[in-house]
Amino acid sequence: MNESSIAIITARGGSKRIPRKNIKEFCGKPIITYSIEAALHSGLFTEVMVSTDDEEIARIAEQAGAKVPFMRSGENAGDYASTDDVLLEVLDRYRKQGREFETFCCLYPTAPFVTAEKLQKAMQMLEKADSVMPVVAFSYPPQRCVVLNEQGELRMKWPEHAKTRSQDLEPYYHDCGQFYCCRTKPFLEYGTTDLPHMVPFFVSELEVQDIDNQDDWEIAELKYRKMKAEKK
Repeated sequence: MNESSIAIITARGGSKRIPRKNIKEFCGKPIITYSIEAALHSGLFTEVMVSTDDEEIARIAEQAGAKVPFMRSGENAGDYASTDDVLLEVLDRYRKQGREFETFCCLYPTAPFVTAEKLQKAMQMLEKADSVMPVVAFSYPPQRCVVLNEQGELRMKWPEHAKTRSQDLEPYYHDCGQFYCCRTKPFLEYGTTDLPHMVPFFVSELEVQDIDNQDDWEIAELKYRKMKAEKK
């Protein structure tokens, strides 16, 4: 049976730098619930599911309204399994149940800045693209970076840009690490969300934060509170 779209939240149990990161309390509730609630409130998805190998994560996810129809395989629960590997596994498990989806959205469990409105806009962009990636501009031009030489001294990586005005340099962007929207057919063909017809969903620096350690976590909470205050 072909269905329109599914939200897949990838949340394995292992976390080296921040223990139990995917269900750690963030501004008052487990951080994974923000992704679940954004997907549910968007009204876009036939199913909102969590792929996990962890029973506690599964329980919290179900309490928040997500489905956990099966547990993630051990093969895709390790440090070296990619997000694409997990997505392929999930879509294959659904296909074996007789369920296929035209589009999907992969959300990370530590993405409290994702909102229903962002998902609605990004999924709409799939009408003219195969995949959508949220990106943010580098805060400082990479072309002006410095590196260490063999003597441990600083040198400009690209000295030709030493006097180039910042506004004259090409802007560079990086993945926000929040979600990916994708058409299922080309994803299965290429095995990746980084498809030839991929378009950007621009996000402000205020609403982006890598969360790799406790300092990152606290900065993310500050940014989240500011974002919420500005939208009141």
